Amino acid sequence: MDRRSFVALGVAGTLGAAGKGRKASGPSASLEDATVPQLQAAMAAGTLSAARLAAAYLARIRSLDQAGPALRSVLEVNPDALRIAVDLDRERKEKGPRGPLHGIPVLVKDNLDTADRMKTTAGSLALADAPPPAKDSFVVKRLREAGALLLGKTNLSEWANFRSRQSSSGWSGRGGQTRNPHALDRDPSGSSSGSAAAVAASLCAVAVGTETNGSIVSPSRACGVVGLKPTVGLVSRAGIIPIAHSMDTAGPMARTVRDAAILLGAMAGADPDDAATARAGEHLHPDYTKFLDPEGLRGARIGLARSFFGDNPRVDALMKAALEALKARGAELVDPAELGPASAYSEASYQVMLYEFKADLEAYLARRGGAVRTLAQLIAWNEAHAKEELPLFGQDILVAAQAKGPLTEEAYLKALEKARRMAGPEGIDAVMDKHLLDALVAPTGGPAALIDPLYGSRGVGSCSTPAAVAGYPHLTVPMGFVHGLPVGLSFFGRAWSEPVLLKLGFAFEQATEHRRAPRYLRSLGLS
Repeated sequence: MDRRSFVALGVAGTLGAAGKGRKASGPSASLEDATVPQLQAAMAAGTLSAARLAAAYLARIRSLDQAGPALRSVLEVNPDALRIAVDLDRERKEKGPRGPLHGIPVLVKDNLDTADRMKTTAGSLALADAPPPAKDSFVVKRLREAGALLLGKTNLSEWANFRSRQSSSGWSGRGGQTRNPHALDRDPSGSSSGSAAAVAASLCAVAVGTETNGSIVSPSRACGVVGLKPTVGLVSRAGIIPIAHSMDTAGPMARTVRDAAILLGAMAGADPDDAATARAGEHLHPDYTKFLDPEGLRGARIGLARSFFGDNPRVDALMKAALEALKARGAELVDPAELGPASAYSEASYQVMLYEFKADLEAYLARRGGAVRTLAQLIAWNEAHAKEELPLFGQDILVAAQAKGPLTEEAYLKALEKARRMAGPEGIDAVMDKHLLDALVAPTGGPAALIDPLYGSRGVGSCSTPAAVAGYPHLTVPMGFVHGLPVGLSFFGRAWSEPVLLKLGFAFEQATEHRRAPRYLRSLGLS
């Protein structure tokens, strides 16, 4: 859909007076650039309604996701979206808005339970006919309570990219291959591929992703958006199809840091169904936007995690410019602030994931019901439906997880202790204590590689493992482009340091403004 289509729907042209961001303000502001505060202000002014906004996004999904470049980032749209939008408009008129997400369309990854007419499948056809979830996931429940409009479910790397080591990121049996909106032959990364691509293409205002190790920050980097993996326990995992409870979390994905902060405020909360959230306590904040400060870098001590530099000379050049921007805004850089090598505990972490995946998934499937209730049954189902589910790559990770025993085994307990200790207390915590740091920075990864269904996704560098294994927060913000492909700058640090990371990331974003709308190129034509 082009901008004229938005004008016809009465959306473009209503947003200029609502926003404060330099890129999205003024009479030329369109839905491609609109922030949550702009959309909210336009609805408050009566120049926009939730129903018209939802209709505009649904039209854009039809134009860009189902037709045109065919991004395949959205698995299904909510058949009740327009009816719910009308109800939210009526409520706004009669009672006022519930909060900053009232009437705002949100897409959620297809591993979050929704007790409605949409499916929850983790992208797998094995769950396409399973009974619907008995209730919403905690995150979805919180979003509905905040007045957000659930617009649909996003595609993902099937089973959150925990099926095969040769998987193609963004591919699922149910949804096919998600495309990177910046260049359609490029890997969108995973596993929250659809959420990142949909946010980048402005198919929604904001989206929810999930991460075990890299699944929010990596696709955010590849698609040029903001992604935040929270501290494990800040956001409940209840009702989310799991990989590993020691590392899993849901998190916000957005076009701006402010929008991510708004979404995080709605998602975070204590939940008796997720014991990890009992640790959040005083760390919970209903409004994370209060920490955003364009001068937030002034006086901050930021360590350079140099072990994650050097994978790509063009990315290193962007990092050099980013570091200069940090210094120009008043940050003090500590160089280097080296973490121990992630390779020292990455294998232990992988073994933990195999053990926990088997235990956690089988517990979920047992509650859900249906024909597939165990990991062994899932493996057998895939084999029986190999044409649909195994056309490109296998299920070697599922088979490896099936071979694991219970969570009482000594091998699991030792691997868990080693991974947590080396990534957290002896890793991130130790280097931050040593240098009195507020955060660590590194390139999130390199520009997206080509989609390769034969050999699977190619590694392009990543700094996700330390924060993922420790269960600590990690924020990525657009840092620039390499041959038209976006890359991100990562800020990560101690447990519960979301306010600090958001403050730093926001100040960097405001100083540099690197995010730009995708061009939907068929190919970069570099060969």
